[in-house]
Amino acid sequence: MSVHVRDTVLGQLVRLCSGKQLLQFPDEKDPGLWKQSITHPTPTIPVSDHSDSAQEPNDETQTNQNNQEQARGEKENDLDSFPPRPTQRRSPVKAEIGPDNSIILVDWYGNTDPEDPQNWSRGRKFGVFFQICILNFGIYIGSSIYAPGELSVMEEFHTTEVVATLGLSLFVLGYGLGPMLFSPMSEVPRIGRSRIYFWTLFAFVLLQLPTGYAVNMPMLAIFRFLTGFFGGPVLATGGATIIDMYPPQEVAFWMGIYGSVGILGPVMGPLVGGFAAQAKGWRWTIWILTWLCTVVLTVLFVAMPETNSANILYRRAKRLRKATGKANLRSQSEMNAAEVTFRDHLTMLGRAFTLTFSEPVVFFVDLYSALLYGILYIWFESFPIVFGDIYGFDIGRQGLVFLGICVGGFVTVPCYLCWIKKRLIPSFQQPPIYPEVILPPTFFGAFALPICLFWYGWTSRSSIHWIVPIVGSGSFTVSIVTLFMPILTYLGMAYPQYAASVLAGNTLFRAASGTVFPLFARALFRNLGIGPGNSLLGGLAILFIPIPFILYYYGGRIRHQSKNATHDV
Repeated sequence: MSVHVRDTVLGQLVRLCSGKQLLQFPDEKDPGLWKQSITHPTPTIPVSDHSDSAQEPNDETQTNQNNQEQARGEKENDLDSFPPRPTQRRSPVKAEIGPDNSIILVDWYGNTDPEDPQNWSRGRKFGVFFQICILNFGIYIGSSIYAPGELSVMEEFHTTEVVATLGLSLFVLGYGLGPMLFSPMSEVPRIGRSRIYFWTLFAFVLLQLPTGYAVNMPMLAIFRFLTGFFGGPVLATGGATIIDMYPPQEVAFWMGIYGSVGILGPVMGPLVGGFAAQAKGWRWTIWILTWLCTVVLTVLFVAMPETNSANILYRRAKRLRKATGKANLRSQSEMNAAEVTFRDHLTMLGRAFTLTFSEPVVFFVDLYSALLYGILYIWFESFPIVFGDIYGFDIGRQGLVFLGICVGGFVTVPCYLCWIKKRLIPSFQQPPIYPEVILPPTFFGAFALPICLFWYGWTSRSSIHWIVPIVGSGSFTVSIVTLFMPILTYLGMAYPQYAASVLAGNTLFRAASGTVFPLFARALFRNLGIGPGNSLLGGLAILFIPIPFILYYYGGRIRHQSKNATHDV
């Protein structure tokens, strides 16, 4: 069990308290392993300090590496008895080497290194994947679980409808801004991802206390924003964690499931919050969220390891320097950071902003995502009008109508995952792999979105049975699954080096629309009517239809003009 625990927050705490005598890494048990984890520069090939080219191993070097791998197989027990598993993600090592060629690059223990997340067992990968899914669900449900309690907030704080909606909008704004800071930080080798997950969620849980005990509307609004800010990083960083663990041909499948959980959170929020608010008032929606995320926090504390390979190798290099006394042992990230200035760090933190507005692919994909989430959050305000005012449902039953979207998901998601398994993954066996291969489902979603809006809008009337608009709202899942999931995967594949930053920018766009749309939702539908209001949104959706087709047919050409996007996969 030590191999599963030592890299978690609990494991690091145990190692600290025991003076690193417990839960040791393989190189701490056998310091001789350091010779297997290094790459020796070739003295005869000079490499400048700013070269980006990789050194190709010669025949002698390759023979030595083969001998090392054979020796490593005989010492499997020293590596905690992990079964060797070939990885799909292995490339020549890039290194910046000084003029004296004295730097020794710390790398993996070959292609079967058990500390490499790509080599983890299927069960361990799924365990980490499950954790980021429940974390994703917990944060997303935190936005919409508040919506059924807005009437209770209005009554207690004597505020207007729009002001009460700020509790929803500011939370969404917070979880859009949070990843812009914390997700790029997760790419810093000295920090990594697991610390970001745990400590931001820890702050999220603590901040629920002043939120639930708020004595006025300004206090409630401020702490709803702060909880969203600290809860948001997983919404962007989770996709990067999937890319850390799974080979490219499997990423789309797991991103599909991860995205489905992200959809389930906001949809289930009004269902859970509706009955809680009806029985106990708005404060109980906050306490339910607190209990849920406390359980998730406990799981992360015990079972969430680090998946960022740069962070893993950085800490390995530190351990080897201490064990051997060799100051010239360096990880790739340390050499890359040797001449990084404070300005460079600021640039890194602002990367999510710069990539969003400097990359056309990222900008238009984010814009489309914003429309999808804007519609979803605007429905949180329109459903009470339709099913409360028109059909006479109470608050609890108004939450139940969101099950229509869930049912649509239960039908659409398996079909999407089946397409990935039967069509997409086999195509990945024939490289080169282009990110655009993930986009064909978006063709269906582009047309399904306006159809859904017109259907829901013009059937929401007392003369038509309530099941008809619910079925129409359920068809929204077709568009959000076949649009949202592929384009998230597309961003990760097109910008693998900056996946967390790119996905953070996407989260900001979605959060911005989720912040603004609910504020004018009720005025929109009450002034224009349910049918014309949804027709306006449907018209916007029609304008966006060309985007998936442009990306599919011309995305490769656009990527090749970018220095940040991948050119070949």
